[in-house]
Amino acid sequence: MLELKNIRKTFNKGTINEKPALRGVNLTLEDGDFATVIGGNGAGKSTMLNAIAGVWPLDAGKVIINGTDVTHIPEYKRAKYLGRVFQDPMTGTAADMQIMENLSLAYRRGKSHGLRWSITRAEKEKYHELLKELDLGLEDRMTSKVGLLSGGQRQALTLLMATIQRPELLLLDEHTAALDPKTAAKVLELTDKFVNEGKLTALMVTHNMHDAIAHGNRLIMMDEGRIIIDIKGEEKKKLTVEDLLAKFEQVSGSEFDSDKALLSK
Repeated sequence: MLELKNIRKTFNKGTINEKPALRGVNLTLEDGDFATVIGGNGAGKSTMLNAIAGVWPLDAGKVIINGTDVTHIPEYKRAKYLGRVFQDPMTGTAADMQIMENLSLAYRRGKSHGLRWSITRAEKEKYHELLKELDLGLEDRMTSKVGLLSGGQRQALTLLMATIQRPELLLLDEHTAALDPKTAAKVLELTDKFVNEGKLTALMVTHNMHDAIAHGNRLIMMDEGRIIIDIKGEEKKKLTVEDLLAKFEQVSGSEFDSDKALLSK
C-alpha cells in the first residue's frame, strides 16, 4: 500500500543552517498494516509523513501509494489518496462551519458537485449514526460550530473526517500529543476502532513509547533521519519499553534521549 524508496530531504541546503532530515528512508507497508513510528526530537518522524503527503519536494527517492508513483504529484492532488490528522486539534476542520458541514466536506472530497451545495436528509442520517459511534454526544449537536468543541471532541471529529472516505493511507501525526491523558486514550481507542473496522493502512507518529507498543501491528523507530528498528508480529506483541530502549542502544550505539514525554503511560 505504501513504498518509500530511498527518500532523502535536507533543509536549508548549502547554508550554515543545513539540516539533513531524511537520509535514505526505505519502507514498505502492506495493505492493512498499522505502523506506529517512534523516535526522539529531530529523528525524522513528521518529516517522513510530510514527504508522503507531498508538503515539499524530495531531494531524491520515490513515494508510491497503492502502486501509483506520487513523487511528483503536488500535495493537493495527493489528498485523494490520504486521510490525515495533525497534532493541533484546530487543524483539519473549519471552525466557523457546523459539524455536519465539516463532515459533508470530507464525505465529498474528490467528488464533483454542481453549483448547489446542500446536505440531503440521507446524508444527515448517515452523519448522525457516524457521530453516535464516537460516544461524545456530538450526534445531538450537528448544527454546532466546530470552533465551540473541546480539543478532544474536535480531534475525534477530525479522525472521523479523515476516515469517512476510506483513504488508501491514514497519516496520524502525534494526533493525541495536545490532549490530556484521558482524552488521548479515548481518541486512541477510536483510532483503533476506525483502523480495524475499516481495514485501513495507517502510519501513526507518537512520542509515547507505551502508545507505540500498545497500538498497531508494527513498530518503526527512527533516529537521525533513518529507520533503525522495524518490529512486527509476535515480537511486537511481547515488546516492552525496556526491550525497545535496549534495542535502540544496540543498533544506534548511544542511549535514547528518554524524557518524561517519551516514556509516560
